[in-house]
Amino acid sequence: MNAARDTGFPRADAEHDFLRARRRQVLSRLANWLRREPDDVNIMLPFDEVVDALGYLSERRIGLRVIPLSSIVGSVDRGRDFDRRFRPTSGRVRERWERLALAARRGESIPPIEVYRVGDLHFVIDGHHRVSVAYALGLTTIDAMVTEVRTKLNPQGIRYRGDLIVKDYRRLFLARVPLPGEARASVVVTDPWNYAHLGEHVEAWGFRLMQDEGRFLDRPTVAKRWYEEEYQPVVEMLRQADLIGDRTEAEAYMWVAGERYRLIRTHRWDDEVIEALRSRQR
Repeated sequence: MNAARDTGFPRADAEHDFLRARRRQVLSRLANWLRREPDDVNIMLPFDEVVDALGYLSERRIGLRVIPLSSIVGSVDRGRDFDRRFRPTSGRVRERWERLALAARRGESIPPIEVYRVGDLHFVIDGHHRVSVAYALGLTTIDAMVTEVRTKLNPQGIRYRGDLIVKDYRRLFLARVPLPGEARASVVVTDPWNYAHLGEHVEAWGFRLMQDEGRFLDRPTVAKRWYEEEYQPVVEMLRQADLIGDRTEAEAYMWVAGERYRLIRTHRWDDEVIEALRSRQR
C-alpha cells in the first residue's frame, strides 16, 4: 500500500484519509460482488468462533510485540464497524477515526493495541480504529500487547469464516479418533462432512476389532491400530494400484472402503477386492 499523501495540513489530510478508506471499502464490496466471491470474504473472523472451532487449551500474556498488520484477521467484538482489511464500513466511526489519524500525522504517540494471538493470526481486543488508521497511512506493522492462545488444532488454512466449518468438524473427528503424531496430520479430507463419515467408519472398525479380540479397547488404541493396521496398508495398496487419483489419501480410502463393501459385501482386503475396485473405476 502506498503511504498516505501529506499536504502539510494534517487535519485536512486526516479527513481525506478517512474518505479514501471508505471509498476503498465500497469499491472492494463492489469488486467482490462482481467476482461473485463468497459473502464472508470481506468479513472479519470472529475470535470466539475461531477458538471454538479449533478447541481452546490455554492462554498466556506475552507482552509488547511488533506484529504485521496483515496478520490481523479478526476481532473479539467489533466486526461490524470495519471490514476484513479494517476499512470503515460506515461513517459511524468517522469522528474518532479522524482524531486518531490527525494524532498520527502530527507524530503523537499512539498506544499499542491489544490482541489475541492464535498461531500466526491476531484478533483485536482493543484498538480497531488504530489498526484502521495504520492501514490507511500505509504502515505494515503495529505495536501490540499480545496474549497467546493455544488451541487443539493449528489455525493454518483459515482465511474466511466458512473455513471454520472444516476446522470444527476436524476437531470433532479427532476427539472421536484421537490419532497420534504424524497420523494426525496425514488423515485429511476437503469436505467437512466427510470427517463425520470417516469417524463413524473408524468407530465401526474398532467395534469389529473388539468383537474379534473379545476385549474392550479405548479410543486412542482403536485410532492407533486403525491407522497402522487398516489405513496405512490400504493407502499403500491404493497407491500401487493407482486408485488414489486427485483425491486426498483419506478420501481415496473412504471411497474404496465404501465401494468394497457395496460390491463384494466384505471388510477384507485382497487381490479380488482390488481388481473389482479397479474395474469399477474404469
